Amino acid sequence: MDACVQRWTEDEDRAPQQPRPEGPPAETDMLEESLRSLQKFVPTEYASYTQEHYLFAGKKIIIQESIESYGAVVWPGATALCQYLEGHNEELRLQDAKVLEIGAGPGLVSIVASILGAQVTATDLPDVLGNLQYNLLRNTLKRTAHLPEVKELVWGEQLEQNFPRSAFYYDYVLASDVVYHHYFLDKLLATMMHLSQPGTVLLWANKFRFSTDYEFLDKFKQVFDVALLAEYPESSVKLFKGILKWD
Repeated sequence: MDACVQRWTEDEDRAPQQPRPEGPPAETDMLEESLRSLQKFVPTEYASYTQEHYLFAGKKIIIQESIESYGAVVWPGATALCQYLEGHNEELRLQDAKVLEIGAGPGLVSIVASILGAQVTATDLPDVLGNLQYNLLRNTLKRTAHLPEVKELVWGEQLEQNFPRSAFYYDYVLASDVVYHHYFLDKLLATMMHLSQPGTVLLWANKFRFSTDYEFLDKFKQVFDVALLAEYPESSVKLFKGILKWD
């Protein structure tokens, strides 16, 4: 199923805009009160926010985005990964599965995984967490069996301290468009390896833009057993399944 996207453009010069809840006023007030009580991170005050509308797993999803940050935009790899999760839910057995998303951004992938029944931990850098948590709460509160958790994750730093392998196990690690022209690719790979244990499946969707993307893929294949699950030529996105190699 293709994602249904609609851009909200009214009052873009005011910040930040909040997605307008649906439902009767009393119900809306209760939802907003619940959101405020659960919100631990404050969204960054960008000059403008937009709203994007998606449809996955029969649910309308409203994502608050800003083009002022890479981490506040839904990229093509995210929608491709959501399509795959939705179309292969029975095969993946996401119901009650433990899932961690690396670089969750505005949260679309984590929201879809939650709607499909997974126990999700969404991670990203500190400045992204406020908007990420708002989107997660707005789209999963009272709509999913498990409310997603939001945690800070700086690639390659304090991994054992913050995600000790003895205490944290994930059935799936999800990542979309985390590989692009930046200087933290080795730390990203180290993070992927740390979060993967025997039985963990890593699903990585990425739009391939630069030679460095393919260089990362070569390094990824050195430490993971890799299968190409899907290609989306219209967006240059490839979706890979990786299982960490064990001696």
